[in-house]
Amino acid sequence: MTVPAPLRPVVILIGLIAIWQTIVTLTGVQHFILPAPLAVGKALVTRWDLLLPHALTTLSEIVLGLLLGLGLGVTTALTMSFFRPARRWLMPVMVISQAIPVFAIAPLLVLWLGYGLPSKVAMAAMIIYFPVTATFFDGLRRTDRGWLDLAQAMDGSRWAVLRHIRIPAALPALASGVRVAAAVAPIGAVVGEWVGSRGGLGYLMLHANARMQVDLMFAALIVLAAMAVALFFTADALMRRLIPWQPDVLPADERN
Repeated sequence: MTVPAPLRPVVILIGLIAIWQTIVTLTGVQHFILPAPLAVGKALVTRWDLLLPHALTTLSEIVLGLLLGLGLGVTTALTMSFFRPARRWLMPVMVISQAIPVFAIAPLLVLWLGYGLPSKVAMAAMIIYFPVTATFFDGLRRTDRGWLDLAQAMDGSRWAVLRHIRIPAALPALASGVRVAAAVAPIGAVVGEWVGSRGGLGYLMLHANARMQVDLMFAALIVLAAMAVALFFTADALMRRLIPWQPDVLPADERN
């Protein structure tokens, strides 16, 4: 039996809740270790006034971090593509940015930028900087050689070739980087909140865990997961609109 595409998320959600409840029932685990789905659902409803402001704080950190990381990544990729000498200097910076775990940098960012919004935005931006830069730069340097030869034959300037040929050709690769960035940006924001913050879902989870309010902690985690999924599909939809000439090509048996 084939499940219609719009109903698949609902079926998956019901299946996960059923597995969760089965584990709780069969193991008899204590509620302060793994609360039942009903208890978490009750916390979602009754503590929504507490969850909402923290969710908005985390969402603002994620979105601002995405915009900052995307801007820095695109700028870096364009600079490395357009100015060859800059590539020799910026490429090691990119590698070093990934060699040092962002989790180790989080305390320093909190120390330098404070407990407020800037340190969380910087953390989210750092964690998405590399995938955006690497994918876009890879797309820029893999432009079809025939298009570049044609532009050269028509005496196109470097700027015109970059603007009209290389950037449009690299947008599908950038779209892949943006999708990855949308999926991992919440990690940076929440890690920053765990290290030190005045609000946010990560902050709420830490305090709920310290008070043994595990149902509230799970409720915050579910809100965070829902935000991350919504952010990913929003980014995916925006990328599809940005590059309508690049449709998905799937095998016939995977199109439904």
